[in-house]
Amino acid sequence: MTRFSSELILARLHALHPKSIDLSLDRIERLLARLGHPERALPPVVHIAGTNGKGSTLAMLDAMAQAAGLRVHRYISPHLVRFNERILLHGTPIAESLLADVLDECERANGGEPITFFEITTAAAFLAFAAVPADLVLLETGLGGRLDATNTVDRPRLTLISPVSMDHEAHLGDRIETIAFEKAGILKPGVPAIVAPQDPRALAVIEKRAQELAIPLAVGGRDWQVESEGARLVYTDSCGRLDLPRPKLDGRHQITNAGLALAAARALREFAIGPAACALGLRRTRWPGRLQRLERGPLVELLPPDFELRLDGGHNPAAGEVLAESLPELARGRPVHLVVGMLRTKDARTFLAPLVPLVRSITAVPVPDEPLSREPAELLALLEGRGVEAATAPSVEEALRRLATAPGPALVLICGSLYLAGAILRDNG
Repeated sequence: MTRFSSELILARLHALHPKSIDLSLDRIERLLARLGHPERALPPVVHIAGTNGKGSTLAMLDAMAQAAGLRVHRYISPHLVRFNERILLHGTPIAESLLADVLDECERANGGEPITFFEITTAAAFLAFAAVPADLVLLETGLGGRLDATNTVDRPRLTLISPVSMDHEAHLGDRIETIAFEKAGILKPGVPAIVAPQDPRALAVIEKRAQELAIPLAVGGRDWQVESEGARLVYTDSCGRLDLPRPKLDGRHQITNAGLALAAARALREFAIGPAACALGLRRTRWPGRLQRLERGPLVELLPPDFELRLDGGHNPAAGEVLAESLPELARGRPVHLVVGMLRTKDARTFLAPLVPLVRSITAVPVPDEPLSREPAELLALLEGRGVEAATAPSVEEALRRLATAPGPALVLICGSLYLAGAILRDNG
């Protein structure tokens, strides 16, 4: 272990230039060459891009593969509480000693040259994955796909694209076709691809790229289907039908994510992830901050016993829609109260639009310790004339104290930002 803790190294890396997002492969390719190309020494890689559902899909595929006895590494972003969550080795966050070592090696190899935080930490993840033997690496893009640092893996075993929708328009474009083009940038010659059901405009772009590369493309809703039947999940493709338990993760959108994970598991034939492993994986999957029920901690203690408290980090228009689809099933006839904190960079109006008709009240709060937090008064202004009881509070804690006086039973959902979700989970996970 180096004499510096990973926290100190990460603090230095945060100060690197360019500080803002700058999608390019030149900087990380230079660093990976200096490191001896660890991205070429990885176990077979499943690479996923998309707007929503990437993390949930990989979490389910990870659980299925582990249930089949496989050793799995996983790379995700952002983290919720600690950076170590981004790099999982055999299902466990990377140890502090190894994290410090790989970060230190990357910092020394970079030699102070321009590079983004995500690029240099992605290189560190590749070093860790190359050093620790495994059967499979599950790799999530950070932003986009074509110019994302993870796209330096030029020969994955399989590529996946989760549902594509509007988000990060400043970096990926303001049309869904443009965003889909960036996501489809992870498709590679000779590498089969699987995509979730898509907006027809996005699917047309993805299909065009697959045709240009002459690669097989399995499309949800056409080449494979998934649906829920009560407490069961039914998946069907050309290989037959699977009758499985519904995912442990709550929300109707998780049915689609589970379908994409199952399609991936079936495509990885050499790993023999069978029906029993798929069923066990669906029951075991954990993915914090996604309609997660909070059952302990100071926030839970602020509410009466007949109140249910949930947390979701969704923050874009598509996330608002999937939350709205899931709320009636979760509420079970109870009134729903939202506590919302969002960043100024997110489309708050469109995120909230499908939720407003379904909830009793909305309390706007700041995102703690986040310079880009939207002022609660700005969120409140978006709700004027929408027919929902709305207020602001200086903190989530104060919002819950006020809601505790409302009639129960009730469902309280904290939502709007992954950064807010991380702040909540530090003390209430």
